[in-house]
Amino acid sequence: MLKAKKRFGQNFLKDTSVLHKIIQSMPVNSNKLIEIGPGLGDLTQRLLEVKPVLAYEVDKNLITFLKDKFSKEINEERFSIVEGDVLEKFQNGSLSDELYDLVANLPYYIATTIILEALKDPLCKSLIVMIQKEVAIKFAASCKTKEFTSLAVLAQTIGKVSILFDVKPESFEPQPKVTSSVLMIKKEKEFIKGKFSGVFETNKELDMFEKYLRNSFKAPRKTWLKNISQWVDKEYIHQLLDKYNLPLTIRPHELSVDSHHLLFNKLRIKETWKRRKRGKCLKTTKDKKITMEIKK
Repeated sequence: MLKAKKRFGQNFLKDTSVLHKIIQSMPVNSNKLIEIGPGLGDLTQRLLEVKPVLAYEVDKNLITFLKDKFSKEINEERFSIVEGDVLEKFQNGSLSDELYDLVANLPYYIATTIILEALKDPLCKSLIVMIQKEVAIKFAASCKTKEFTSLAVLAQTIGKVSILFDVKPESFEPQPKVTSSVLMIKKEKEFIKGKFSGVFETNKELDMFEKYLRNSFKAPRKTWLKNISQWVDKEYIHQLLDKYNLPLTIRPHELSVDSHHLLFNKLRIKETWKRRKRGKCLKTTKDKKITMEIKK
């Protein structure tokens, strides 16, 4: 019997009731189904009862095992497996050449990075991933809670995020030291405008927004004003907060997703204006009228 390898962060799911819940939660559509890290193939077996599966696996021993276990499905072209690091694949483009849904029991140490890459992939339309509970909470957190961070802002910018259920350590072999959660993200739009409805005009705008979020949440216990003033002129921030009737003491987690986008848009415009004054013209999109309601 193959054993889980610590260097790959492997914890094999063995609880059949959890497998059933995941299958019941899957969206009903014609999108391709991709699984990352199929492990011993227990979830894969259930997924194949629903539709064909393309799996990504980095462990060569597991690949040999899975090819043998699913030889019939491979011959029927209902199952295929790709050897390699999915992060390298994301760097070169998408995990697929068509629309897909992602289902995975992700290694804890790399889960956040994979989720963020999938969110940026316009061909990925939904994610159902099992990850560490504390991380899942950060993606699904509501505004004004201490768990609300840049991860929640990014995910909720383009989709609906929810924690479906928790999974106890004893559901795995070997048992992890933490509780897991199954997180669902259903994308309603994309980060970049293109074939699909998007939030930003270019990747550069998205990069700027991520920089804005890093600065905004740099010290969560400090005020948004103190954090962001290291990036943009403090006097202008005072004017901005006053204009939208926001207190100077407001903290980053107390600002809604829409509020963060509104403030970013205004700060980006101000930054562009300052650079033009110095003769360094930066091409950006024109300021759009924003009618978002800022909630205190």
